[in-house]
Amino acid sequence: MKFLSQTFNIRTEKGPQFIDITERIEEAARESGVSNGFAVVFSMHTTAAIRINENEPALLADMERMLEKIAPCSAEYKHNEVAHAFSDNGERPNGHSHCQHLLLGASEAVPVVDGKLIVGQWQRIFLIELDHGRDREVVVQLMGE
Repeated sequence: MKFLSQTFNIRTEKGPQFIDITERIEEAARESGVSNGFAVVFSMHTTAAIRINENEPALLADMERMLEKIAPCSAEYKHNEVAHAFSDNGERPNGHSHCQHLLLGASEAVPVVDGKLIVGQWQRIFLIELDHGRDREVVVQLMGE
């Protein structure tokens, strides 16, 4: 059994923002030496998600609008009241990004066959920033033979 765990940092610019991290995951798969197994890609944050979808600009814009409609930034959130109470700690009102994250999730699992990630023709792996630009951590773990 082979195993590799890597954590890498990504600087985001804004929320929402879809950042294609597929090549970094493919690089980790090559480094791992795993021929057949799987990769788990995990966001270390409750306001930044990991999802698989197509990297087509109009579609990404559609998904950004969808997220805003589902949990608008301008809506009232109880969490924002808590954030305001701790604003001297740098906490910003971000109830919307936590609600959006609940729908998207923190991780994806991708099969590895013959040393390569198995994704569909148009599928890409994204870190999705839901809050504001900052440094984010993504963990990729590869396991297999």
